[in-house]
Amino acid sequence: MKNPKYLFIYLLLMALAFSCKKELDPITSIAPGPDENAPVLAINYPTDGKVIRLSDEVGTITFELVASDDIELQSVVVQLDGVEIGNYTTFKDYRRAAIDLVYNQLVDGNHTLTSTVTDLTGKSASASVSFKKVTISVYVPLPGEVFYMPFEDEFLDVITGISATAVGTPDFAEGINGTAYMGATDSYLTFPTTELVKTGNISASFWMKVNADPTRSGILTMSPEDVANPGYPGVQNLRTSGFRFFREGSAASQQFKLNVGLGGTDESWNDGGNTDPTTGEWVHFAYTVSDTASAIYINGEMVRESKMLKPIDWTGCDVLTIMSGVPRFTEWLHFSDLSLMDELHIFNRVLTVEEIQALGTIE
Repeated sequence: MKNPKYLFIYLLLMALAFSCKKELDPITSIAPGPDENAPVLAINYPTDGKVIRLSDEVGTITFELVASDDIELQSVVVQLDGVEIGNYTTFKDYRRAAIDLVYNQLVDGNHTLTSTVTDLTGKSASASVSFKKVTISVYVPLPGEVFYMPFEDEFLDVITGISATAVGTPDFAEGINGTAYMGATDSYLTFPTTELVKTGNISASFWMKVNADPTRSGILTMSPEDVANPGYPGVQNLRTSGFRFFREGSAASQQFKLNVGLGGTDESWNDGGNTDPTTGEWVHFAYTVSDTASAIYINGEMVRESKMLKPIDWTGCDVLTIMSGVPRFTEWLHFSDLSLMDELHIFNRVLTVEEIQALGTIE
């Protein structure tokens, strides 16, 4: 067998003979069986009731659908407001199709997306969602504003374009303006501080509908890691830099406080003021930190000012936590806040009383 072609044929015959002798069948045809089940269809985006906010009056959206069948798909038809915008009859996987349909003619108003999937035997399934599209203006930051999170169905800082990291299961609810952050147990947001820490001065403004259960929590915290006491939920409580805005009290009265770290060695306390969470009303909060003092405002009125011997220090403050003290302010059980929060603004300067009152006015 000097010819390589005959050698290959010989080896192939030997392999087939061995396979038959061992009762092996390397290529086995399996009948698919009867098509017993109807296909399944899910519309993953948009979700039912979602408000889609785009800066263009005629915007682009990607509809996300998944269709599947126990034997084989025949077609998937997609309609928007009763008009066909997609029809699929060929699929890479004949039993499952993940469809991303880009549509670039979405106008303002209420819409209904409907889709129908059919299998080879004619069985079908349909799904539909209703949603709304609105045009929003491009946000122009206020002087010194470095962070603005409106909580409009997403945890996005519209100034930097960076989304916060969601821990646990925070959600959304009806807010003071559109939708708001809704807290949950062991849930909070974190955000990198690169774009936030620029000067010694800082101000924050936001709305809360306070849930006093639990009776204490962190709200906005920017603390260094307590390397001498590592671990959670242990004693992470280094307060010589950054700030910690938090609440504590009872079901009928909550006191809102601010702690500021000074010079990497000292701290300043501002015991703030109280609110009654049993009213179920939205309350506007703000606080400012200058080189010499901190001040807390509730519904546009200063409730307490606290003098500071040194400016605020930012050493080690690399993460902002929203609606919890975790992971850097945990020794006193200031964990997740189950309240609602809306319209969170942060500035790298001290706001005036008039500016705070303007932020606390909803038109």
